[in-house]
Formats: sequence, C-alpha cells, structure tokens
Amino acid sequence: MYREKKGNILGRHRNLAWKLAEEAAGLLKKLFCAQKVVVFGSLTSETNFTEWSDIDLAAWGLPLCDYYKAVAAVTGLSPDFEINLVVPGMCSESLLKKIMTQGIAI
Repeated sequence: MYREKKGNILGRHRNLAWKLAEEAAGLLKKLFCAQKVVVFGSLTSETNFTEWSDIDLAAWGLPLCDYYKAVAAVTGLSPDFEINLVVPGMCSESLLKKIMTQGIAI
C-alpha cells in the first residue's frame, strides 16, 4: 500500500513537471523566439524520474544575447523544480547526441 501511494505521488509530481516544462517551452517560444524546445533527461523516462528530478530543456533558435534572461524567466516559474536550459549549439557533442536521441519535442 505504501509503495502504491508513493507511486501515485510520484506520478502527480511528474505530471506537474511536464506541465511546467510545457509552460517554460511556451514562454521560450513566445518571449525569446525559440523555434524548437526539447525535454531531455529523467523527465522523459518514467523509470528514471524521481522526486528529486529536475527539468532539462534544450532550446533551438534562442538568441545567445538573451540566454541569461531566458534562464531567469524559466527558473522563476516554480520553486518546486530546478530547470536547466541549454542551447544545443553550445553544448558538448555527447550531450547533443543524448538530446537528439532521447529528447521529446514540446
């Protein structure tokens, strides 16, 4: 019974994370002209997501001069989740490969 209850709580927490990721993606597209936003990392995997998981986003088309403003905007959306934002052209090749193969566009 405890495991089932914990699973339900974790499921709701993951749903909240997805809603926040979608909100952040909309903000990045509307205010910062991002052309594409992809969620990657533990949020994309039901088995890897934990109560301590953060939200990892990659944004294409984000002007580099607006990067820190965009980070401030998305990290200020919720005190419950840490949001990490990467620009694909500025990340390592291995991280980009992970984003491209495991990420989910939103």
